Amino acid sequence: ALAAVRNAQAAGGARVFLASTAAVYGRAAGVQDEDTACKPISDYGSAKLVMERAALELANDLHHPVTVLRIGNVAGADAILGGWREGMQIDQLPDDSTPRRSYIGPETLTRVIHGLTQIPDLPEIINIATPGTVEMGGLLDAADLQWVPRVASDAVIANVELSTKRLERHIDFAPQDSTAAGMVAEWRRVAAQK
Repeated sequence: ALAAVRNAQAAGGARVFLASTAAVYGRAAGVQDEDTACKPISDYGSAKLVMERAALELANDLHHPVTVLRIGNVAGADAILGGWREGMQIDQLPDDSTPRRSYIGPETLTRVIHGLTQIPDLPEIINIATPGTVEMGGLLDAADLQWVPRVASDAVIANVELSTKRLERHIDFAPQDSTAAGMVAEWRRVAAQK
């Protein structure tokens, strides 16, 4: 990340976009906006947060534009839909629902990133997901992939929702972009192109 910022500045390049993750927020309650205090609980989230801070500090020192993209789950590149296998177990919460996460389909992700590259003035950090959340079990149901419920432990985070208000100032979403069925359709179209 630091090399990308330095090289872009030296070459007189455009804004640098850096891929980060929703994992930087950790177990914070409620909807996570870009100003939420970050308390990652995984090594991955911690490493990404260190990267974010170092890159933004360097960008400020060099007066070069950088935007960190805190990306939610990408349908098909995730552990649930993309990692599905026969007999897969999904945590089931006391209300019989499954954990909810902020997601984005692969085609929508491409459209979002392209759209952001066309905007000259952006904030330093933007959450990347479609509005709302999707149930993990619901995503597999939409894909007609069988799964087995298991009792969720106390360690399971029931809901991880990224605020998309900042993103929606720049990018428009259609209602189907936020649905499990819409995301599964995108995943299948992309997979068919391989």
